[in-house]
Amino acid sequence: MAETGKGVTAGKLAINVQKRLTRAQEKVLQKLGKADETRDAAFEEMVANFNKQMNEGTKLHKDLKAYLTAVKTMHDASRRLQDCLADMYEPEWFGKEEMDALAEDTDTLWMDYHQNMMDKPLSTMDAYLTQFPDIRARIAKRDRKMVDFDSARHHFASLQKGKKKDEAKIAKAEEDLGRAQKIYEELNVELQDELPALWDNRVGVYVNTFQSLAGHQEKFHREMSKLSQNLNDIMTKLEEQRELKKGAAAKTGDGARSDEVNHSESAGSPPKRPGPPPSRPPPQLTPSPDQRQQDQDQDPGSQQASSWDSWREHTSTDQYGDQDPEETPGGWGYDDSEPQSCTHPGWDDADTAEGQEDWSEGGVYGAHSYPEPSWDDDGAPVGQEGWGDDGGDQAAATSGSEGDVPPGFLYKVKAVHDYAATDSDELELKTGDMVLALAFDTPDEQDDGWLLGVKESHWLQNKDISAKGVFPENFTQKV
Repeated sequence: MAETGKGVTAGKLAINVQKRLTRAQEKVLQKLGKADETRDAAFEEMVANFNKQMNEGTKLHKDLKAYLTAVKTMHDASRRLQDCLADMYEPEWFGKEEMDALAEDTDTLWMDYHQNMMDKPLSTMDAYLTQFPDIRARIAKRDRKMVDFDSARHHFASLQKGKKKDEAKIAKAEEDLGRAQKIYEELNVELQDELPALWDNRVGVYVNTFQSLAGHQEKFHREMSKLSQNLNDIMTKLEEQRELKKGAAAKTGDGARSDEVNHSESAGSPPKRPGPPPSRPPPQLTPSPDQRQQDQDQDPGSQQASSWDSWREHTSTDQYGDQDPEETPGGWGYDDSEPQSCTHPGWDDADTAEGQEDWSEGGVYGAHSYPEPSWDDDGAPVGQEGWGDDGGDQAAATSGSEGDVPPGFLYKVKAVHDYAATDSDELELKTGDMVLALAFDTPDEQDDGWLLGVKESHWLQNKDISAKGVFPENFTQKV
């Protein structure tokens, strides 16, 4: 018989073609319902599980390889990052040798992690997937042999039902049927034993794969955490040294500038006024001259209630600030033992302001008169109780309004400047507003420079303190 190819003869090729033709005809007959088809529901379920298991294993293997590729990429990125740090790290910086050793340890750790993942999880999945192609091929062969068995069974039944029975053909058909049935059943039995075992084996494969993966990850991250902590410590100490050097350089520079300033200034030059402090309290606002004049006109007795010393301090402060009296233009002075003896440019020889006789009985300074008060044994003006005490101010503030003040009332203030509230608990002020200052429920709630109060107009109209709020003390003045 002629050869058509290596190991394939023309006769064998013809047999294979005939088998395919017979199987195709049998399938058509089965679909048309003209031939019986062997069905095994249990085996079909096994095949469905096998296909699902093979697809899941293939996907897991693919994702695991992608993970290892990412590990390799991270290793390369980490190595480049460590090389960049090593190149930038100056030799005189702190921990140069430790930094180089840390870079080598990091690279080694990445290499070991990648190799361990290749040896354990990936190799396990490779071995797991190698059995699927062989089993799939045997399932396909079993399906073909089942069709051959159905075809032989159908052919044998046709010969037996024929009118003219050929015993030789019937015997040959029976022999072919027995042979086809044997081949089919052998494959069917083998697969019915292997497929359930393979389906159950998937659990152990998944457990081993992910336990190995988790174990290597835990070890890698634990060791990497130690290296990262060492790197953080080195960077922290490097920053501390930089700050120390920066502070030392700043002190040296300040000393040099101080010496330069000291040498540049002449010995006779006046000292310079220091600048403002780094953090300043709210601006100390003071009443305008018109407001001060108005307050003085409303309370003329306050000038009479002042002592000679306070008047002398008042005049010297208002007129000459902090200047020494001996350095004022024209010179002026006073005798502590004789308050009435006072000289001033523009005064006559009798210690009286020009045009103002009987100074001792009520002199004039500027536009205000200062009658000489009578003093008691304690040095306080006669008829001015509470002189110098806070109680005097409060009594003056509450005079005429006792029994008509809110609870916790302390004293009354007047807004001398506008204040725009910046929070819901603050009080909006307009110049001229009268405010009743109240005590805080808890002393710890009071901030320095702030008062709690309610507008007098609101209290008189509503008799409640629901509209109370805090406001800056230096925007107001006691009345």
